[in-house]
Amino acid sequence: MATDVLDLDPVRLIADMGARARQSARMVAALPCVAKSRALDAAAQRLRDAVAEILAANALDMAHGREIGLSGAMLDRLLLDEGRIESMASGVAAIAALRDPVGAVIDESRRPNGLVLRRVRVPIGVIGIIYESRPNVTADAAALCVKAGNAVILRGGSEAVHSNRAIHAAFVAGLAEAGLPADIAQLVPTTDRAAVGAMLTAEGAIDLVVPRGGKSLVARVQAEARVPVLAHLDGINHVYVHASADPAMAASVVVDAKMRRTGICGAMETLLIDRAYPDPAGLTAALRAAGCELRGDAATRALDAAVDAADDVDWNTEYLDAIASVAIVDGVDAAMAHIAAHGSHHTDAIIAADESVAERFIAGVDSAIVLWNASTQFADGGEFGLGAEIGIATGRLHARGPVALEGLTTYKWVVRGTGQVRG
Repeated sequence: MATDVLDLDPVRLIADMGARARQSARMVAALPCVAKSRALDAAAQRLRDAVAEILAANALDMAHGREIGLSGAMLDRLLLDEGRIESMASGVAAIAALRDPVGAVIDESRRPNGLVLRRVRVPIGVIGIIYESRPNVTADAAALCVKAGNAVILRGGSEAVHSNRAIHAAFVAGLAEAGLPADIAQLVPTTDRAAVGAMLTAEGAIDLVVPRGGKSLVARVQAEARVPVLAHLDGINHVYVHASADPAMAASVVVDAKMRRTGICGAMETLLIDRAYPDPAGLTAALRAAGCELRGDAATRALDAAVDAADDVDWNTEYLDAIASVAIVDGVDAAMAHIAAHGSHHTDAIIAADESVAERFIAGVDSAIVLWNASTQFADGGEFGLGAEIGIATGRLHARGPVALEGLTTYKWVVRGTGQVRG
């Protein structure tokens, strides 16, 4: 593994990075859209030009990951190949092409006294991103923050240290080529876990922290943070197959929702099958044929003897692997009750031909993303046309669902008058 670039006290390190980020944030906040887009286009090209260097760095991380026994799902998150690097570069270019949220008018009103009030989007300032495993977050998060007029401090996981450094080097080279300072997008140069704690308590230096990783990381951030946090919980996502569902559609969506990529937060973890659905065994068989291990309730096991018994822990588990829990439920109300008891407010889907039932599900499920007749794997900022995402927020405040450009802005009131006084 690489040694830390700097042997500095983490608190002083983050304070220094924050001060430089704050100065850069003022600059990028004032940049016109064309300048930010030009810089991101250059960064995307530098990522393409650095494929060999990024792949070599990733090979070091993959070798170390195997040595320390990372799971197959974690290794899949960590892996980069030419296709994934191109997808990463294309994502940065797509963000460059998006409409600039800064300066957008959210709403406008005129008061009886003639004052004109507008709410206008502005950058948040300095964003801290703490993430694990996925090295593509280095480019995605940096690009989103820059396009939204923010500076960003990135702290990736130690398992991806070489990959993150190679990606960051290429990205900031593109920014520099376009005349932007490297301090707009900084990568914490140490793997010391104390740097995370320093970021969480960096009041005045960092305006918002976004954790992107597993349950332990998010729990630590929420417990220790003294700056605002935009977090998501586990992706304990459900697909409910209603009695009216088309069997071919149901099988196709369920298999994709679980097995397309098992290690992402949008993967289905629990399948709920209506007791009146005509072919429940067909769904479990399709999942098993795709290589998925199933753990079910007694009713499911009575239909398919190859399903293992589920326990109470299974209904509350984000497997991030080729494992799913299965339950038979008595109608849409029972499905929604199960989701309310065990879900994480992330992403849930219904497969149904009955529109009235689907609308009840959509209205009744309190999740950031609710889908009808579509795979939960669409829970992704790129698929939503947002270019990329900083993460999927499951809370109710500031931003919800895929957090992209608008979620990385706040607003200010702009009031225009003609000499009005209150008297």
